Amino acid sequence: MLHIVIMAGGAGTRFWPESRAARPKQLLPLAGERTMLQMAVDRLGTLAVAKQLWILTGAALVDAVKKQLPQLPPDHILGEPCKRDTAPCIGLAALLLARHDPQATMAVMPADQVIQPDDQFQQAVSFAAALVEESPGRIVTFGIRPTYPATTFGYIERGEPLESQSAGSAGKKSSSLFSFHVSHFREKPPAAVAQEYLSSGKFYWNSGIFVWKAATIISALEQRQPEMLARLQKIVDAWDQPSEQEVFAHEFAAIKGISIDYAVMEQAADVAVIEAPFTWDDVGTWQAVARLAGTDAEGNTIAGRHLGIDTHGSIIRTDEHHLVATVGVHDLIVVHTPDATLVANRSDEESIRKIVKLLEERGWKEHL
Repeated sequence: MLHIVIMAGGAGTRFWPESRAARPKQLLPLAGERTMLQMAVDRLGTLAVAKQLWILTGAALVDAVKKQLPQLPPDHILGEPCKRDTAPCIGLAALLLARHDPQATMAVMPADQVIQPDDQFQQAVSFAAALVEESPGRIVTFGIRPTYPATTFGYIERGEPLESQSAGSAGKKSSSLFSFHVSHFREKPPAAVAQEYLSSGKFYWNSGIFVWKAATIISALEQRQPEMLARLQKIVDAWDQPSEQEVFAHEFAAIKGISIDYAVMEQAADVAVIEAPFTWDDVGTWQAVARLAGTDAEGNTIAGRHLGIDTHGSIIRTDEHHLVATVGVHDLIVVHTPDATLVANRSDEESIRKIVKLLEERGWKEHL
């Protein structure tokens, strides 16, 4: 059976001041009327009913997630007691799924991506699941054909085409999907290398979406991260017991955080990549919001009440009750919230993270 695991525990610090500790970017409507998390669930369609859908988030966000996704069983929304990156998150989900369904196939994806159209995404995931069923030890990921030499994404180098019978079993439309053996995973490259990747035509952006058997990822963690898996197993052994929360907090905090890419993917042998038939945007910065929402005649992306004179190439966000007026403004990010306003150079939005760090250092928790 296919189970969907959505990772929704990020802090979204580059979206400060809208993104806060109690309401990070995945719980915000940054790309439409629905929040990023709600959109991630919506696009699944009939791929998985509620009992096959799992959300992993931070413990402090569980109640907020339950309010946004009331259709899910409450025990399918898991709150990690602290942040330990994606490998422990995925390992915990795999162990819990395997406890109920030893043959479980997992599709793992972040909550903070915009993917369209839904039917193409659903079909690609179904095809990936068929590839896994064909070869149960296989790991499948999705590659995004790059449109520019990005230095903020990891890359996947494709190898030879994958010979498979799964296209037919997954439906007629799946015959138009292209799959390859993965040659290498590459880290975020410098600009010159990213240009080489783009020019070669053999590289994809790493989407961070994976499909595999729960047993496969458990085995991989047992080989490469045995201490992590042992602690995760203690958590699962205590699940539904009186000591559950105490064991969860103690054992999870003792795990060294590591991404699933470092923990498993870079050493995995049987990995396939499907060239994504859908459009994809990793909503990591305010620039992504501008890409998704579009711009006006002056190159501005506006949300809320704004009056501009000689204002170009800027991202301005407020609400309908607070006017933001700009004069002679070029290439800025201006974000107004009830208790904080950001004014930043559009080309230096990575520094927004530094603001959050300084707020923490000064103890100004009311703005975090």
